[in-house]
Amino acid sequence: MTYESDFAAAAHRVTLDGRGHLTVSGVEDVDRFDENEIVMNTAEGTLVVTGENLHIDKLSLDGGELHVDGRVDTLSYEDAGVGRGGGLLSRLFGG
Repeated sequence: MTYESDFAAAAHRVTLDGRGHLTVSGVEDVDRFDENEIVMNTAEGTLVVTGENLHIDKLSLDGGELHVDGRVDTLSYEDAGVGRGGGLLSRLFGG
């Protein structure tokens, strides 16, 4: 399954390979994560990934790309502009 945005400013793509490997591009920030849930901000809104044994395999700050391994159960979006507070990256880098 692949989803692409038409926004040139922050290309957003979600690729799910089976249920075990997820790649998301256009990630602006990661709000929180644990082995059952990852919450990230994208140009399309807040993306919530739930599952089991989730772990972030790779996070590229320059390219805004996130790789997740583990069993993915759901992917859901919240509307753009709905804030959950400062994310992990903004706290780390003072954004």
